[in-house]
Amino acid sequence: MKVLFDVDTGVDDAAALLYALFKPRYEIVGIGTVCGNVEAALAAENTLKILDLADAPDIPVAVGAEAPLAGSWPGRVRKIHGDNGLGNVELPVSSRRLLGEAVEDFYMRTAEQYEGELTLITLGPLTNIARTLEKYPSFARRIRKMIMMGGTVAMRGNVSPLGEANVAGDPEACDRVFLSGMDITAVGLDVTMKVRLRREHLEWLKSCRSPRRAKAVNFLSRALEYYGEGNRWQNYCIGDCPLHDPLAVIHAGTGGVLRTEKRRARVECRGTYTRGMIVTDLREHPIPGEDIDFAVEADAERAVREFLSAFWEE
Repeated sequence: MKVLFDVDTGVDDAAALLYALFKPRYEIVGIGTVCGNVEAALAAENTLKILDLADAPDIPVAVGAEAPLAGSWPGRVRKIHGDNGLGNVELPVSSRRLLGEAVEDFYMRTAEQYEGELTLITLGPLTNIARTLEKYPSFARRIRKMIMMGGTVAMRGNVSPLGEANVAGDPEACDRVFLSGMDITAVGLDVTMKVRLRREHLEWLKSCRSPRRAKAVNFLSRALEYYGEGNRWQNYCIGDCPLHDPLAVIHAGTGGVLRTEKRRARVECRGTYTRGMIVTDLREHPIPGEDIDFAVEADAERAVREFLSAFWEE
């Protein structure tokens, strides 16, 4: 499966990328970064470090948007992802080079090269995708499928009463992407908050990981410790943390982990308490828009085992 990633590389993005890099079913043909957990430039640096950690081949990485379509970026999410976005784990500076190409041009060029084959996986705000669609409207029909980590249908929000961080980070962008006609599946808090990686999982993995995954497991155990403390503060997690971004990547390549429902959807772009809320309409005559697949149920145990398997299998 050929995959184009759009990320804001914090701790859970790093975990998701490592999972995909270690699973042969994912052929990562490119990565773009966006401001979210950290600024896009730092997300790109973090991404290069993660590629080094996995001894990955040369994968092109482009720096994308440093601000949402409307308003300003509020800054790094230090409480959850640390000062550097990687749970304050310091990794060696990478010698890999970033692309000197605008992310929109890179995305369109990649979509043309792999037309009809490319799965787009987004793990941050959708600013880059909206900007690509604005510049190249035909981008939508060249993508086979888009899997996004973001939003919530029935679950509470995590940055506002009804807003999930990636959607609330750029509601205008998400609404535009929802209207694009792409085949979109949203993996949001309804399922990610129910799939928890526990401290004992990481302790077990340290003793069972394959030798080639040792560096990655060592990084994850330290970064997820910080991430877990942030989730204890934010969500009252006790000795565990949700697998937000990894679950979206798992769903892209593994059937039967999530159950989805198709719903007409738009994104609320105004409102003191509702900006960033995904509004779905199940009426017989719904609001104008497109139908989006939303993940509503998860096989949590299978998802965790699938994630961990990337680090023990050769």
